[in-house]
Amino acid sequence: MTETVAYKILTGEQLDRLLSDGTFTGAPIDLADGYIHMSTAEQAQETLDKHFAGQSGLGIAAVDLTVLGDAVKWEVSRGGALFPHIYADLPLSAVIAHGPAERDAAGKLILPGD
Repeated sequence: MTETVAYKILTGEQLDRLLSDGTFTGAPIDLADGYIHMSTAEQAQETLDKHFAGQSGLGIAAVDLTVLGDAVKWEVSRGGALFPHIYADLPLSAVIAHGPAERDAAGKLILPGD
């Protein structure tokens, strides 16, 4: 894959922990699966709608995948699409932007850094 930025949707508490601790070890699903689930810009909206429906206070982090090197693996997931997975902790040094998971007037997810 040639995409170098991916997105992690986080609870407010998880984002706060990333910012204060300087690292994110994973959400419960990440810990269970053995890697941190990420989404491309095109996949983030569906991830938000499918896995975070009805939740408020969410955050989103834009991650520079090139900083993570070989820890990033592109693997087939939902609908046969390739998703970036991080087989390591997510360091704050790889986060290039972050903010609340907000939608525009049309309901489309606004990605940090856009």
